[in-house]
Amino acid sequence: MKANIISVSGSNKGTIELPKVFETEYNPTLIRRAGLALQTTKKQPKGTDPRAGKKNTARYRGYRGVPTPHRIINTENARLPRLTNRRYLLYGRTAFVPHVVGGRAAHPLKSWETIVEQINKKERKIALASAIAATANKSLVEKRFIVEKELPIIVEDAIENIAKTKEAIETLTKVGVGKDLENAKSKVRKRAGKGKSRGRVWKAKKSVLIVTGKNSPILKAVRNLPGVDSVTTASLNVDLVAPGAEAGRLVVWTESAIKELGKEKAEKIETPKAVKEKKVVTKKVVKKSVKLKTKKE
Repeated sequence: MKANIISVSGSNKGTIELPKVFETEYNPTLIRRAGLALQTTKKQPKGTDPRAGKKNTARYRGYRGVPTPHRIINTENARLPRLTNRRYLLYGRTAFVPHVVGGRAAHPLKSWETIVEQINKKERKIALASAIAATANKSLVEKRFIVEKELPIIVEDAIENIAKTKEAIETLTKVGVGKDLENAKSKVRKRAGKGKSRGRVWKAKKSVLIVTGKNSPILKAVRNLPGVDSVTTASLNVDLVAPGAEAGRLVVWTESAIKELGKEKAEKIETPKAVKEKKVVTKKVVKKSVKLKTKKE
């Protein structure tokens, strides 16, 4: 598979051979599994104090042989734990159980519970490869983004040296993703609900993902654009390539990023060890003269 290389001015500059990762079969089930597994790692463990609602003197004494102030059964009251630090029986207030005022929670969240979903390493790698291949599928990308040119969009390495946001917007518009940037900018809106009071006031639509071969100035130049993400090839993950665990993101690749993506780790093939020649080792027998001690000695 070959793809066109676009210059910074927007004209065709040549072609490049795409790596084998773009030939990976589309597997939405595996992409979703890997995406959800990655999202659970961002969750914060939360839970209640194990003693919450239990820090009281409430006891349930379900037998008759107790003093009258402590007796609970046969008193025309509900058989529930009651506070024992009250002067008389009728003044005893229920506590401890979930359905009373100040009682414990029935099934509270526990901070030690496992909330991170696990996925096999091989499955995660296949899911990432499948999500990368889906970025070249125009029918998938068009469902969520505005596509102006043929996919995948590969730009020359000169785009990596852009350090100003204004220049980056102009270049991305010439490359063919300007309409999607404007669409994402127009859909920045306030969140509905209680999240506004928890630091999550604004919501923004996902837009272009810019992938470079190495750390470059453009990564910082575009980080304030609404919905735009920028990352190097080594830092790619399923959550970036398939946001929301759904494949088909509009990605702008640089030429060096494609080359880095094509570098596959060569398998180490162990060559059979050469058969060592058998050497005949001749052992020299050294005769030691042993002197026998006589009785006179």
